[in-house]
Amino acid sequence: MQTDSTATRDIIVIGASAGGVYALKNLVAALPPDLPASIFVALHVSANEPSYLPDILSHAGKLPASHPVDGERIQQSHIYIAPPDHHLLVEQDRILVKKGPKENRFRPSIDALFRSAAYTFGPRVIGVVLTGMLDDGTSGMWSIKRLGGICVTQDPLEAPYPSMPQSVAQHVAVDYTVSITQLADLLGELVQQKVRDRPSLSNQEETRMEKEVKVTREDQALESDVFSMGEVSTLTCPECHGVLVSIQEGTLTRYRCHTGHGFTAKSLLSGVTQTVEDSVWNAIRALEEVVMLLQQAAKGLESASPLAPTYQSQIKQAQEQLALLRSVVMG
Repeated sequence: MQTDSTATRDIIVIGASAGGVYALKNLVAALPPDLPASIFVALHVSANEPSYLPDILSHAGKLPASHPVDGERIQQSHIYIAPPDHHLLVEQDRILVKKGPKENRFRPSIDALFRSAAYTFGPRVIGVVLTGMLDDGTSGMWSIKRLGGICVTQDPLEAPYPSMPQSVAQHVAVDYTVSITQLADLLGELVQQKVRDRPSLSNQEETRMEKEVKVTREDQALESDVFSMGEVSTLTCPECHGVLVSIQEGTLTRYRCHTGHGFTAKSLLSGVTQTVEDSVWNAIRALEEVVMLLQQAAKGLESASPLAPTYQSQIKQAQEQLALLRSVVMG
């Protein structure tokens, strides 16, 4: 794919999680009002609470910030923030706001935004990963680099939660690692750069990336033939228990199920761990119900009844099992 010889790096995508609001406030406070680029932000927030981030960032700096609506046209010198429980994607000159499958157990997903921007704009993209836990953003940043974009991370030594920038550094060739105070000046320099042609992908890579963007955009994973994206694994999705396909991106292994949920190995482990804990709590609940039923049945018996010792024995056994299960979940 050829790139316009006058094109510059005018698409900035930023991902953040824990500690991200503070980092974003400090960044936008230093950005000029005429920045010749569009900024897209995916911040992990609660799905059930309103987000005041557009107001916070609009007041912190000189650029207007908003939650876009689906189909809104992209404008320069504007910050677009993913609404709660929605993915933020880009397609040609428009913004897409979709409620597709979660990635890394999040919606909005940083990977989904980054991958969409990389596929659409190639070398025009500047990807920025800020503070956060686990590794959402690593796969998306790999796509940005693969398609000629620039990779920037917050200095992990400065980040309150360094896991996300550290993960990117582990799997992607990072172009710049900077502090928040240095980031605005760096972006001001990068957006002036002319870009080269979009690197060529193999037919297999091109098809897979197109399908993955489509999965998030249209929520049609099975129709998009997820099973052709990688090797079918023996693992199952902790969200829906569907079959997972293993996808390799450089040194990064990640997974996607046939309903569309996506995971890195770290997020999959986190999801499976949560599923195990939920199962143990369900077992605790069931055993507590058994104890309550046995206690109610025992109350109706006289102490001389031949059934009394049996009930007391069953109650004691259930209570011992409860103590064991509680020791598992409480550490």
